[in-house]
Amino acid sequence: MGFLAEAAIYMGAAVITVPLARRLGLGSILGYLMAGAVIGPWGFGWIWDVENILHFAELGVVMLLFLIGLELQPKRLWSMRKPLLGLGGAQVGITALLITIAGMVAGLSWQVSLVVGLALALSSTAFALQMLSEKSLLPTRFGRSALSVLLFQDVAAIPIIAIAPFLAVSSAPGHDSLTWLDGLTIVATIVAIVTVGRFALRHLFRWVASADIHELFTACALLSVLGAAIMTHAVGLSMAFGAFLAGVLLADSAYRHALEADIKPFKGLLLGLFFIAVGMSVNFGLLVESLGTVIGLVAGLVAVKAGVLLVLGRVYGLDWAGARNLALSISQGGEFAFVIFNIAVGALVMPRDLAEQLILVVTISMALTPVLFLLNERFGRSRQPVGAPPATELPEDGHPVIIAGFGRFGQIIGRMLAAKRIGFMALESDAAQVDFVKRFGSKAYYGDASRLDLLRVAGVARARVFVLAIENIERAIKTVEIVKSNFPDMTIIARARHRRHAHMLMDAGVDHVIRETFHSSVEAGRCVFESLGISARDAAYMAETFRDHDERMLRHQHSIHDDEHKMIEQSQTWHEELEELFARDLAKNRPPAD
Repeated sequence: MGFLAEAAIYMGAAVITVPLARRLGLGSILGYLMAGAVIGPWGFGWIWDVENILHFAELGVVMLLFLIGLELQPKRLWSMRKPLLGLGGAQVGITALLITIAGMVAGLSWQVSLVVGLALALSSTAFALQMLSEKSLLPTRFGRSALSVLLFQDVAAIPIIAIAPFLAVSSAPGHDSLTWLDGLTIVATIVAIVTVGRFALRHLFRWVASADIHELFTACALLSVLGAAIMTHAVGLSMAFGAFLAGVLLADSAYRHALEADIKPFKGLLLGLFFIAVGMSVNFGLLVESLGTVIGLVAGLVAVKAGVLLVLGRVYGLDWAGARNLALSISQGGEFAFVIFNIAVGALVMPRDLAEQLILVVTISMALTPVLFLLNERFGRSRQPVGAPPATELPEDGHPVIIAGFGRFGQIIGRMLAAKRIGFMALESDAAQVDFVKRFGSKAYYGDASRLDLLRVAGVARARVFVLAIENIERAIKTVEIVKSNFPDMTIIARARHRRHAHMLMDAGVDHVIRETFHSSVEAGRCVFESLGISARDAAYMAETFRDHDERMLRHQHSIHDDEHKMIEQSQTWHEELEELFARDLAKNRPPAD
């Protein structure tokens, strides 16, 4: 079967099963697993090369970890150190200890029990985060706790994977263990990623962004993820760890949101393929042979992990509902277990039949998680008091104002908001302008605000006011149309370069149009009147009269702004009316002569 035919099978299966699973309330992940089970060796048998597909699809997990890293600025990561090290470390340590003891009681050697305990202590980052993200639960307190545990597990997976060769020494004489040179190489690789990610990559992105070619920036974003993953994989570390590290190092850069918007589509496709491959790898024959044993192991795994997380959640300050949500959301086995079990089998620490059985247990626990969480949501919601506040909170980086375009106009608004300590997110498509405002202490993020995907990752859905200050008129109108069609309740305040631009913005549905030079020009006119000897009172009155008259004319001409002939006629009429206003009102308001 050719590549195109296989790709059509993957997409066809996903298109059918994923919407079906979502309609049933089971989530997209279970839909992908169902798709894999249907087309895999134990289904219709259309796809047999599961292992190679699984290796390729792991890139989805890699990109997921990169995006997670982008969300965690170093300062924010440091602020999470207590739940990251405390809650995450306690969960891995206690769960691994309990499962190791259970394995030894069941008659397994301490080496096998330790590998099984450490592998099963890890949860599925891809599974849990995708599910929590779909349900908009990541910003909640228990969602952030789950993220902390998962991040600790991803980092802990590296030494766990490295333990397998050392355990193999007693079981497989002659097996090479890690040497001090290997350790030195690993440290050097991490230092290289930190150095490149912290300094060189920023200059590279600035240079690529200056070309203003979106496809090239996307290629550069993919290169940064794959490059970090390849470097860590080459020295025996997890590809996901390298991508995560690169993401953290770029989290406080001006290109964070543009990178996230460019990587997300690839992450979504590859992560879906990963779950399909996991579904294809399920050995249903083994399930039939030892149904009772597998069900018992799945129940035991979920019960142990959920119990540990429930207790730890309460210890770390979550209420019962939050602790229960935390326990059920990450009580499954994780994708790193597949890697660890394969290494253990290759190192002759673990028999292959046991590894296959445990892989089946992990897969079923993954598939069971959305079902358990769905049941928890339905029964848990019925026990909540009427009028209880929602569990979700605004994330730490949510801002009430989005400023699209951070030139002179946008910067003044930003300075006013900052003086009032009102948070805002500034987006600017000119990389040079991003660097320029940074030198003066302002923060803007690189990105084209006319892209819906970028607006979403910038948090526009959580904002209340959208300030449009984009220089390019066509791009400004496109941005208004996108915001109005996707966020109809958003208040839009837009800068217009001239009268024609103002009418186009009014056509697009902008709430408030501010003409860039109008108010400053009126003020300059008032100063001219005074300089010519007109009293300050009369000059102010004339300026205010002109401002009101012109605003009325702008609104009146909106309906005919496409007809140049009518516009010319109307302008002359309005000009004559303004002259009459000045003559009549000034005469009426002028004080009597002495």
